Amino acid sequence: MRLAAATLDAPDARELADFYLRLLPGWQVRPGEDGPDWVHIRPPDGGTGLSFQTEPAYVPPLWPATAERQQMMMHLDIEVDDLERETARAVAAGARLAGFQPQDDVRVLLDPAGHPFCLYTDSQ
Repeated sequence: MRLAAATLDAPDARELADFYLRLLPGWQVRPGEDGPDWVHIRPPDGGTGLSFQTEPAYVPPLWPATAERQQMMMHLDIEVDDLERETARAVAAGARLAGFQPQDDVRVLLDPAGHPFCLYTDSQ
C-alpha cells in the first residue's frame, strides 16, 4: 500500500484545485483525473498528491475550533524557505491569513474553501 492523495471537499473542486496549482509551483493535474467534480494534482516528482471533490453540502471548518461549528479534521503543512515571502505569495494566490496565529514561526492561512493550512520553515 501507498498513500496516493489526501482529498479535500469543496463547493467547487476545480476552483480549489486551481488555487493549489498556483500555490504549489510545478504541480500539475494528473492526466485523466480532471473533471467538474473531481481533480487530482500531483508534484513534479510524482509523489503523493492532492485531490479535490465537489461537495454541494460542504461546510467550511472554523479556525480555531469551537464545539458549536464544523471543526477542522485535517490540515496541510507546507514547508517553505522564506515564511514572509511565501505567506504574501499565498495571499496573492487567493488564501486568507487566519486571524488566530498560535506560533511565531508558522503562518496559518485559509484556502478559498476555508480549509486551514500552515506554512512553516524548517529551523533545523
